[in-house]
Amino acid sequence: MLTRDARGAVLGGAALDPLFRSNRLRTPAYVYDLDAIAAEARALTEGFGDAPHLIAYAVKANSAGPILRALAAAGCGMEVVSGGELDLSLRCGIPADRTLYSGVGKLAWELDRAIGAGDRGILALQMESVEEIARVEARASALGRRARVSLRVNPDVEADTHAHIATGHDEAKFGIPRADLPRAYEALSRAPHLDLVGLSCHVGSQLTDTDAYLAAARVLIELCAARQSTHPTLELIDFGGGFGIDYGTGCPIAPADFARAAVRLLQGTPLAALRLTVEPGRALVAAHGVLCASVIGEKRTTGGDRRFLIIDAGMNDLIRPALYGARHRIEPMDGSPSPDAPRWKVVGPVCESSDDFGEHPFATTPERVVIRDAGAYGYVMASEYNARALPAEVFLRSGEVVAVSDPASVESWVARRAGIGERG
Repeated sequence: MLTRDARGAVLGGAALDPLFRSNRLRTPAYVYDLDAIAAEARALTEGFGDAPHLIAYAVKANSAGPILRALAAAGCGMEVVSGGELDLSLRCGIPADRTLYSGVGKLAWELDRAIGAGDRGILALQMESVEEIARVEARASALGRRARVSLRVNPDVEADTHAHIATGHDEAKFGIPRADLPRAYEALSRAPHLDLVGLSCHVGSQLTDTDAYLAAARVLIELCAARQSTHPTLELIDFGGGFGIDYGTGCPIAPADFARAAVRLLQGTPLAALRLTVEPGRALVAAHGVLCASVIGEKRTTGGDRRFLIIDAGMNDLIRPALYGARHRIEPMDGSPSPDAPRWKVVGPVCESSDDFGEHPFATTPERVVIRDAGAYGYVMASEYNARALPAEVFLRSGEVVAVSDPASVESWVARRAGIGERG
């Protein structure tokens, strides 16, 4: 059983070191604390008070089965963006009627799976364009089923976040512009197999204040109220997710603060009876997963003005720094962080200049390091680039290893790639 470190974290470097020092596990490996993930979901639930609600966890953040099951046990539903994620969610025991399906490019087989799931299909298919409505109507008609749909509205709200994860502005591929809502309602009136059950929005990810979130929520409330006054069929109002976490530079609010603020907007209005839905991903899992790596060696330039620490985890294992310019804290596994120590540029083995995790302080050269806050958009975005095997995943509960996902070997990759036959 793992003990907690001086900061009370089961994922602290000193707590994890025995797993790797005993050769029970190899690096690179992601390690997750299932208890902390479930506690994060319960804390968010408390923010809703007595308001009807659904926390639809964004599966794309981390799709590991143990994590989905832990969140479902804590009361969460799921938000999926592909047929594969939908099948995974259902196989992990999440009911279809607690599942939302978003995304701009749903294939016919994916629509069929969503419409045909359970007794009534999934909770809602999120319509991202007016044109998508006719496609979903055609699939529902062919199946002889009714499909529950929600319109994802683009509120034209700019969020203060990275351009690659801002989704609520007027040039984003996501959502139906407000000006096109009349066309969407008209298309629904010609779709006898579709039931409009909600309106939704999403303005972006890694939000560290509520301003943009609540601005979009006010737009959606206005639109829901107008629709309910003439067609009272709505069951849910979905304000999306995007709640930020502290990657080491601070985050003044918690996910529950978003929930409390949203509930206050609806209190005392006819819309308070709707199920308030949110779609967090990162906020539930990021802080409770780490990427563990071993140090391969050092490199020092002449004069010692540049120090490189080369590790066995690379951008193929964690692409966020290369993709978004994201910064993750990196600490020694076999010692305490030393903020005032000399700074080393931590780099991986991948043959790309962007395989760079930034500068971090180390008093001495560690044997292994922990890359913190890597529980979201880590393993799910990993690749086998440079013929490198995917990292392992390790799941902890009560300080014990309860599941391990071993990666495919390099040998199996070589066999698979070499075995591609030509058609003659």
